[in-house]
Amino acid sequence: MSFQFPETFPFRAPKSPQGRIALALTVVYIVWGSTYLAVHVALGSFPPLLLSGLRNLFAGIGLFVFAVRRQPAWPGAAEVRNAGLVGTMLVGLSSGMLAYGMRTVGTGTAAVMVATVPLFATMIAALAGRKTGRGEWFAIGLGLVGIAILSHGDTSPGSAGGSLAILCGALFWAGGAHLAGRLKLPSDLFLSTSLQIGLGGGMSTLVAWISGERMMEVHFLPVVAFLYLMLIGTMAAYVAYGYLIRHTSPIIASSCMYVNPVVAVALGALLLGEPVTRSTVIATVVILASVGLSFWFDSRRRRIA
Repeated sequence: MSFQFPETFPFRAPKSPQGRIALALTVVYIVWGSTYLAVHVALGSFPPLLLSGLRNLFAGIGLFVFAVRRQPAWPGAAEVRNAGLVGTMLVGLSSGMLAYGMRTVGTGTAAVMVATVPLFATMIAALAGRKTGRGEWFAIGLGLVGIAILSHGDTSPGSAGGSLAILCGALFWAGGAHLAGRLKLPSDLFLSTSLQIGLGGGMSTLVAWISGERMMEVHFLPVVAFLYLMLIGTMAAYVAYGYLIRHTSPIIASSCMYVNPVVAVALGALLLGEPVTRSTVIATVVILASVGLSFWFDSRRRRIA
């Protein structure tokens, strides 16, 4: 079954494949780059785990409604269980740790740290038995140097714990992506995505409630940011990313890892007044270079194999 943009979206998607790819890239680049700003604003009224949980739970329900209208093949119990496990890793734990860390870490710094996901993915694949070359290990080492520079340059109170939480979130995302490639998931990408997001969000919401997280004083801007994260940052962006996964190469689909930190740093500086220090610039360049090398070595390994 081919993957299409939902007809219920409030705009008419381009008819040409090139136009759809360009639209999807634009959405993933700008929207996912801006979600760090939105999370920062939403934390003004939402505690971190509850923010992640409710955002993904409601988005998953919305995507599920769209998926069912397309009449996909219905998944079995094992596929639903696997989708829940992957979703807990990808959106429950990863998004929750990101929101938790961003209480004390700036938006640009958080985005640069999340860009280390491909490096963690390489490490997990190596631990799982995949042969990893020296070049890939060099890319991982370079990324760790970038993280050290970024952490050393941020001396704000609580930044160390926040940075560790964000890196754990990146590790959970890489782990979830690894499981997604190994477990049997629903065959329809749209239904699979909705189940992952919804079940992962539901698990995060449950943990948040049990741990005592409750809504703080509600303000207008945090609520707007929450709605943006739910409708645009999750529903629209995941549909766009899913389209890229199906219709482009992994390098193109993963190119958001280069663009999102730049967008996040720019928005944080322009709208929040976050300083762009020399350490931030150097660390950003080093980490993005390490991610680029990781993609390049992986692509070369695939061609040789």
